[in-house]
Amino acid sequence: MPEISAGDTAWVLASSALVLLMTPGLAFFYGGMVRSKNVLNMLMMCFICLAIVPVLWVLYGYSMAFDTDIGAGLLGGLGKVGLSDVGLDSVSGTIPEFAFVAFQLMFAIITIALVSGAIADRARFGAWALFVVLWVTIVYLPVAHWVFAFSEGEGGWIGDRLGALDFAGGTAVHINAGAAALALALVIGKRTGWRTEQMRPHNLPFVVLGAGLLWFGWFGFNAGSAVAANGLAAGAFVNTTVATAAAILGWLAVEVVRDKHATTLGGASGAVAGLVAITPACAAVSPIGAIVVGLLAGIACALAVGLKYRFGYDDSLDVVGVHLVGGLVGTLLIGLLATAAFTGGAEGLFYGGGVDQLGRQAVAAGAVMVYSFVVTYVLGTIVHRTVGFRASRDAEAEGLDQTIHAETAYELLGVGGGTPVSRRASDTEAAHVRTATSEEGVNA
Repeated sequence: MPEISAGDTAWVLASSALVLLMTPGLAFFYGGMVRSKNVLNMLMMCFICLAIVPVLWVLYGYSMAFDTDIGAGLLGGLGKVGLSDVGLDSVSGTIPEFAFVAFQLMFAIITIALVSGAIADRARFGAWALFVVLWVTIVYLPVAHWVFAFSEGEGGWIGDRLGALDFAGGTAVHINAGAAALALALVIGKRTGWRTEQMRPHNLPFVVLGAGLLWFGWFGFNAGSAVAANGLAAGAFVNTTVATAAAILGWLAVEVVRDKHATTLGGASGAVAGLVAITPACAAVSPIGAIVVGLLAGIACALAVGLKYRFGYDDSLDVVGVHLVGGLVGTLLIGLLATAAFTGGAEGLFYGGGVDQLGRQAVAAGAVMVYSFVVTYVLGTIVHRTVGFRASRDAEAEGLDQTIHAETAYELLGVGGGTPVSRRASDTEAAHVRTATSEEGVNA
């Protein structure tokens, strides 16, 4: 039996916790971007993924993604259903298999949560919960097997057989979620008032807080994917930092040139774009290459978010522009910038490796994008035509927090810590009425 490393185990468990934090971070990031009447609904659409996906993962998800391949690298078997074949003494590399189970679970949670931003402000919560079950089962689990399951040439067809490089999920997570977001936005349709009403973010501090939590958690996402506390994890850590920084600069540069303003929303969005792009490439490129990846991703994603207005699809929170485009940028740039100093073998075009690796990267990205888009469109249509995915027009106008959850995020007439302006005005008016009534009584 391989010897378990305490250091590797501690790092992977810590990384699992960091990746788990990314989903609440995403909830804040998305929640701040919607209107105030829908913020709780947006938070809940992310938070429910934390409830549903772990149960699916234990029941059959881990098995379908990582059990012995049942043919052609397309899907894992059912030998680990209920984690029945995973014991406390089971080993995966130098860590307990349960640690690997926990780490990969967090990837499944965040991937489906990312999709929710595309249909913000207009989806029924129950329909979304049903969709989460269907999408994770039929889309995410097979793609995770394609990309992450390694078994000496008998694992997933993308990572283990094709030889495409995706260290932490540029294809399985970001291209997958971005393509699904586009399909679902097309199925559900545009928000009422889209392009005619102001739909600005209601809480930019929430957005920045969310981006910060995502950046913090992303170190577990990327560096943790080394599944060991080693030099590769450290290199991925550094690359994640500099790529994100460069992407912020790239996004803000586009804003300054195009709009003459560097915005808070742009800075936060640029950070996420850089994190997305470096995800597949963090263990394939040098730190200089990581800066190039981040800079190009920041520029490309800043320009791509406007495509929804040109093509007429309502991607509420720019999941397509950031995650699909950022994922494609990072995945394809591996074919140009990969260096053997990090990969241990494969090299990109600019390092003398020719176009072979670029071709592998393009096949992987294209396959995941097409599969995710087509299957998501079908699943979304089924849910939409059976239980109804879209909230009613009246519910959308009033706000989903009140109509779906019977709550409001901000109690404007609450007590404690000061009296709201509206309450003070009402009290003043009442005092005038009481004074006038008393004077009338005296005069009478």
